[in-house]
Amino acid sequence: MKSEAGQAAPLYITAVTGLLFLALVFFAFGEADVKRNGAQTAADATVLAAAKDSRRLLKLDLMANVMDRGFYTEVFNTPYVGMDGCSMAASFGARNDATDVECQPVSDMRWGYHVDLKSRKSMSANLVPGTEGKKAKAEAVAVLDNRGCKFVPNPIITSPSIGTVGCVSGLVWVVSPQSLAAMPDMTLLFDVRLAED
Repeated sequence: MKSEAGQAAPLYITAVTGLLFLALVFFAFGEADVKRNGAQTAADATVLAAAKDSRRLLKLDLMANVMDRGFYTEVFNTPYVGMDGCSMAASFGARNDATDVECQPVSDMRWGYHVDLKSRKSMSANLVPGTEGKKAKAEAVAVLDNRGCKFVPNPIITSPSIGTVGCVSGLVWVVSPQSLAAMPDMTLLFDVRLAED
């Protein structure tokens, strides 16, 4: 009986060791998945923030050019590519626990941005060969869409209003220096969404 128990002990130890190793491997893959999901969330949040910042900057430009018919025509009546929203991308990424943030406008004449980044924290275990110290990578694209708003110039050049911005939603804004306080919220003029590259 003692002999059988002695023979079973190494098998038991081997089985337990194998199970522990498998558990650690599953943990490593789980950690990698969590890191990837975290990096993707950071990329999505960062690129959306960049797009929203670009929209905010456009509002300042619309206010500064409130008597420029050509500028309003370009913004509302053509495929407008927008203001640079990438200047704050690194800080947006840092707020979302990311690093090595690269942001650039999309290259297909859409008003939008493409972000690449890495997770700030790396893999903690080297149970899967080559994973220790690796950081999860992610990318995301966000674009801004005109919400069906058009600029209609005022034919009377001497008028204090250069025209109106009207949207399919029924929103109408008479554009003039006197109506800046009534300028619609930018979210009513341009939508921000995640998109494919």
